[in-house]
Amino acid sequence: MKIISKLLLLSFMMVSIGLFAQDEETAGSLPSVTVKNLNGQSLDLADYGSNGKITVISFWATWCTPCKKELDAISDIYEDWQDEFGDFELLAITIDNARQLTKVPGIVSTKGWEFEVLSADQNEIQNALNFQTIPHTFLVDAEGNIVYSHSGYVPGDEIELEDHIRELVEE
Repeated sequence: MKIISKLLLLSFMMVSIGLFAQDEETAGSLPSVTVKNLNGQSLDLADYGSNGKITVISFWATWCTPCKKELDAISDIYEDWQDEFGDFELLAITIDNARQLTKVPGIVSTKGWEFEVLSADQNEIQNALNFQTIPHTFLVDAEGNIVYSHSGYVPGDEIELEDHIRELVEE
């Protein structure tokens, strides 16, 4: 019995290490996955990777308090980022289900978010980009390569993200 518990503990630790290591790894280029704008128009996520802009993609949901805090923090400095980094965009992609999705336009309006808000099927997008939890943020370079990935949010994470954006611009 002790051997089984030790094996389970070891397995858990290996999985945990793999999840934490995922934050700094790159994941290739943006996959071809359908996303929708708030008007219901279908778009291909991969197209955002081929537009020549540095792109931050933040996955969130209406029920996720840390997600909204992260987007609020980014919203506060978003205009500065646009001024400083030029060809730059932010996509906030909600993984809300159809019922929850009806709340999104009201939240966006109330919060005054000026960036593009899209929606995606939770299972499809999480499988395509290999992430499990939200908030989850990806930084995509001007060639469409995912160069940084971060899961979770604590105040100040937006400053670390800004540093990564600055590194891309200075290359």
